[in-house]
Amino acid sequence: MKQNNYNQEDTSYIIGRNAVTEALKAGSPINQIFVASMNGSLGAICSAARKQGIPVKVTDARKLDSMAGGNHQGVCAEGACAQYATVAEILAVSEKKGAKPFLILCDGIEDPHNLGAIIRTAEASGADGIILPKRRSASLTQTVFKTSAGAASWLPVARVSNLATEMIALKKQGLWFYGADMNGAPATKTDLKGAIGLVIGSEGFGLSEPVKAQCDGIISLPMFGKVNSLNASVAAGILMYEAIRQRSEER
Repeated sequence: MKQNNYNQEDTSYIIGRNAVTEALKAGSPINQIFVASMNGSLGAICSAARKQGIPVKVTDARKLDSMAGGNHQGVCAEGACAQYATVAEILAVSEKKGAKPFLILCDGIEDPHNLGAIIRTAEASGADGIILPKRRSASLTQTVFKTSAGAASWLPVARVSNLATEMIALKKQGLWFYGADMNGAPATKTDLKGAIGLVIGSEGFGLSEPVKAQCDGIISLPMFGKVNSLNASVAAGILMYEAIRQRSEER
């Protein structure tokens, strides 16, 4: 069986100034923070951490490189990744807002950059949360947190054993699911105003058959150029804002 290389990275750090700042604002559980200095925006991070009783350690660039393995921007927070919600907690978000549930389901998104981008757009668009399968999917790694620009600290993300089975259970609670596929009906002509879940398929293979079978509708975006497909996170973002456009008109 082909191994998913995207899930091999260490998940114990949040890296980058925006990601760490948003984790602090959201009250994410952080054990300690490592910084290259206490100057400028790093000083603001240190001050916020100390107000929450989080230890701050000044260390050299080599130490940060070994922890982050990439562009850490002079800061790493230890112990805040992989904080998952339950599906019930996500539904409670919409109930608290007094709105119909608006969920994003990722069916086999393996690239953490794509997942981070989807989380960032979902948080910005007002979605209630993300649902991921436990297998064949990127998880909440440091790359996801950094790519999401801190949105992963605010938007609840749940992992379930079987996405299709979870969809069946959620249908009983009144949700309708719309899967993204280039052969679907135009999204602009599909009613996305109710309690819905947008389902985004994998980068290379699209929607899996079990998940596609549980979709109440298949929707697409118009393509006018010579390239006949969009990056998964880009397509997800456009569809989210089409749903938001329709839902805003209903108010």
